[in-house]
Amino acid sequence: MSAAGAEPLDEARIDALMAPLASATATLIAVSGGPDSTALLVMASEWARRRGARIFVATVDHRLRPESGREAADVARLSARLGVPHETLVWTGPKPSTRVQERARETRYRLLAEHAKAIGADAIATAHHLDDQAETVLFRLLRGSGVAGLAAMAATTERCGVTLARPLLDIAKADLVAFCRARGLPFVEDPSNDDPAYARTRLRALMGELAHEGLDAQNLARLARRAAEADEALAKMAAKAEAELGDGPIDAAALVSAPIAVVQRVLVRRIAQAGGRDEGRIGLEKIEALALRLREAAEKGRTLAANVGGALVRLTAKGRLDFVKEPARRTVAGGRQPASAPVPSLQAIPRATDEEDHATSGPDPGVGGG
Repeated sequence: MSAAGAEPLDEARIDALMAPLASATATLIAVSGGPDSTALLVMASEWARRRGARIFVATVDHRLRPESGREAADVARLSARLGVPHETLVWTGPKPSTRVQERARETRYRLLAEHAKAIGADAIATAHHLDDQAETVLFRLLRGSGVAGLAAMAATTERCGVTLARPLLDIAKADLVAFCRARGLPFVEDPSNDDPAYARTRLRALMGELAHEGLDAQNLARLARRAAEADEALAKMAAKAEAELGDGPIDAAALVSAPIAVVQRVLVRRIAQAGGRDEGRIGLEKIEALALRLREAAEKGRTLAANVGGALVRLTAKGRLDFVKEPARRTVAGGRQPASAPVPSLQAIPRATDEEDHATSGPDPGVGGG
């Protein structure tokens, strides 16, 4: 639905929405041919002409539907009419049979980032809007996400080495559709948006019911904004704690004396650095469990060892905590793992003697635009 009291999408409003793109050397506009990205394309092209900015357009053809090639060609024609260079990026090769939307999204961002770098664009703009933001908050709420997850999508972030901008996050989808219709712009509707096999389609139906109770897209987006504010505060607290802890093995007692949310964030960063993984791929539940066990072990003078996120986390008898990359597992004939006992996962182990503690110490390893 249209946001109550929404400003009209006139020249001044469009310039304000596109303003974050002004700092980019060039921006690649991701356009699928749906109403949201079609509106973004026209807004960005008009803004670019007024400001002398450089923009390009790309459409990712996932080859998942027979119509996708024609839709990409339609975007190419509209781009030519607007005088904006366009490229169709094709997802080649076999397609997955499960988690199709997730893997298509990952491929889409990879192809867009590769093309952006190839043409000298340092930013990508997508057409995620207010309704998308609300769906993301609801989806993460149902999954039990923490504050960082409930912050949902940021207006600008970095992905695959380029800036990812979402200038339409405050605009309702209905307003973007109305913009296209008022301009006589052709657009397509992706049938997968109505397929109940996908979680977001089911959430969209649920949002209609929630809106009747007052939990509409604007209120969910407000929750995201407030969560983002809390997330920023926690990030600063965690950065300060990390700086005070220093590099290498750290004082576990000093770490666990901090608020538990700060402890969790420090653990995520250290584990991601040591394990060589993205922080967003380390499960929050594992970090929560580790933080609580670590606090208990440190308070009771116990040692602890745990494998998390590709890292081995070790608390020594002297209260020093280090993070090392999880050792590669040896294999025996037939490719099976040897019978030697593994390090317990998130499990406190008995106190080691000083000699044992020294012998086992060592170097450095987590928690969706049309």
